[in-house]
Amino acid sequence: MNQVDSADSERIVEAITGILPVLEEFYKFEGPDEAALRCAEWKAKLDVDLPEKGEGLNSVLNDLRDTVIPNGLRNGHPGFSGWVTTSPTTSGTAAHLASAMAGSQRVWVQAFNFLEKVSLRWLAELLGISAQWGATYTSGGSSANLVGLGAARQWAVEQIGVDPSMTGLPDGVEWRIYASAEVHHVVNRAAAVLGIGRRSVVGIPVTSDHVLDINILRQRLAEDAVKGIRPMALVATAGTVNMGTVDPISEMADLAEEYGAWLHIDGAYGMFGRLDDRVRHLYDGIERADSVAADPHKWLAAPLGNGVTFVRDIHILRRTFTLEPASYLEGSAIPDAPRSPFDNFGEAYHDLSVDQSAASRGVAVWAILKEMGIEGIKDRIIRHNSFARLQAELASADPKLELLSTPVLSICCFRYNDGTLSESRLTDLNTRIAADLRAESNYVPSTTMVDGRYAIRPCYINPRNREEDVRGLAKRVRELGDELCHSSQF
Repeated sequence: MNQVDSADSERIVEAITGILPVLEEFYKFEGPDEAALRCAEWKAKLDVDLPEKGEGLNSVLNDLRDTVIPNGLRNGHPGFSGWVTTSPTTSGTAAHLASAMAGSQRVWVQAFNFLEKVSLRWLAELLGISAQWGATYTSGGSSANLVGLGAARQWAVEQIGVDPSMTGLPDGVEWRIYASAEVHHVVNRAAAVLGIGRRSVVGIPVTSDHVLDINILRQRLAEDAVKGIRPMALVATAGTVNMGTVDPISEMADLAEEYGAWLHIDGAYGMFGRLDDRVRHLYDGIERADSVAADPHKWLAAPLGNGVTFVRDIHILRRTFTLEPASYLEGSAIPDAPRSPFDNFGEAYHDLSVDQSAASRGVAVWAILKEMGIEGIKDRIIRHNSFARLQAELASADPKLELLSTPVLSICCFRYNDGTLSESRLTDLNTRIAADLRAESNYVPSTTMVDGRYAIRPCYINPRNREEDVRGLAKRVRELGDELCHSSQF
């Protein structure tokens, strides 16, 4: 029997230092982004048969250097303001690498495990969440909302004397989750996964300010109560991904108390917006919520795969996601003071979410918060929200640009409109403008629909965004619109 494994476990320094220059070059984001144009070339190099005999570490490193990294995703480019995503900054990247090697599991008595607890405490303090609440890391905002709504299901069904984690949902009871019509679709998927059903999510229409209409919610709750339908949860969105608006949290908390419902806050994108005093009042009522989802890999720019769920009562979360004792897990723990890291599980999180084995995510959050502090994070949030306001000013001041929504957080929706085209032609024109922007790769916003109108939608959460990128985007949209309107196509 061969005693030597074919995978290299020793040349760590050589491997990492070998690809660092290529990564550093990639992070300069110089020149046009041609990964899509070259896709046939790099796909052909990578889409090969599984080797019968391994090609060795050097072959892997060569492919990484020559093919994979140069054709990676440039969502950290200073001009990238698309969707709600970015690439990580240096401290989080370094911590992520360290965790992959030295903290490959979040459990047992070791430093990475302890930093899960420390970083969650720091996050709660940063966001103004009570230190008495419980929390757990997740793989992102989708799972963070799933965990929060899983706790909501547990609590709501327990109110009628049933433990859904043990026996499932009782027959003969209709449940509803109430949320804005602009709630992120991960809430609908969570309802499906939890067995409540996508159709149990009631989309409440929004006001002219694109926030949940509290009067319609109040009316719908009253109507459903007469029908015997039970409210499982109200979901308030703190930062819609469409336009960055914040639902009326305090008023929704009043209704949750009145109707005996769980109040969940989806703050995956916008929870950090609470650090900007200009909009802090919009978050009043957060302290009355039962659970809050946030996403450090968005505005905090932690490495991707980093979400968090805060829950007022950690015991509900534990009843929801318990693995139940197992001899090879809990049965292997030594109750006395540990002499080995493996004598007990340290800060145990496997009963609080859908994961048992999980990466050490807290170390990246810890590194970022230690590096930047409260002031540094607050400065970023204010700067990005100000960028959206500046974009709105530029659009309003240009006679051929049209502002479609007033920014609340760091999203601004606008379009090119010279006043001569029909609505359908404006959609075609702005679709083409967005496509040309992406092809040029200097400014990459996303797009959306605002009251039936196609909008160019920059979202500023990228740490590398600069004022010149904001001004440059507005200028280039105007230039492209003029060029296209003067062409035979429009």
